[in-house]
Amino acid sequence: MRRIVVTEFMSLDGVFEAPGPDGSGFKYEGWTMKYMNDEFLKFKTEELQAADAQLLGRITYEGFAKAWPERSGDAFSDKFNSMPKYVVSSTLKKATWNNSHIIKKDVAKEIARLKETKGEDILVAGSGELVDFLLELGLVDELRLLVYPVVLGMGKRLFKDTNVKLKLIEPTPFKTGVLALRYEPIK
Repeated sequence: MRRIVVTEFMSLDGVFEAPGPDGSGFKYEGWTMKYMNDEFLKFKTEELQAADAQLLGRITYEGFAKAWPERSGDAFSDKFNSMPKYVVSSTLKKATWNNSHIIKKDVAKEIARLKETKGEDILVAGSGELVDFLLELGLVDELRLLVYPVVLGMGKRLFKDTNVKLKLIEPTPFKTGVLALRYEPIK
């Protein structure tokens, strides 16, 4: 059975909005960029190498579909662009990014079915509403929070109406002050 691994960039006060430069107009857009280094890139590359699919909400999908297709020629970008992408959306008409599929109906059933297929981890990034939905249904196998040493004071918070107990698997501090926290939901 495949695992769903949620991986999120988050400020100390729980904001996950616009961690990279995305043209959204968020006041602190790109707030994670000064913390990028080889140590962080190694962590994200290993995470990507252990996965072979992405599960995304519409807003995150649209942002990724604008930014990633133009990137190529390195192992990270090439894998990120080529892997299957499953987009949960009731409004998206067409998914144009390479190897993308829209899940519109019976979302919980379709995601559970996807977990039953052969393969590696399924990564979920961004996609706050989808993350809440997956956590509430018990479909998340691991939650990775990359917590940045910054307080933004405004912006979209990752968790809204979710009440899930978590068990810490592993904390990994980076030299930049970012802390990667790996959790398993307690079922």
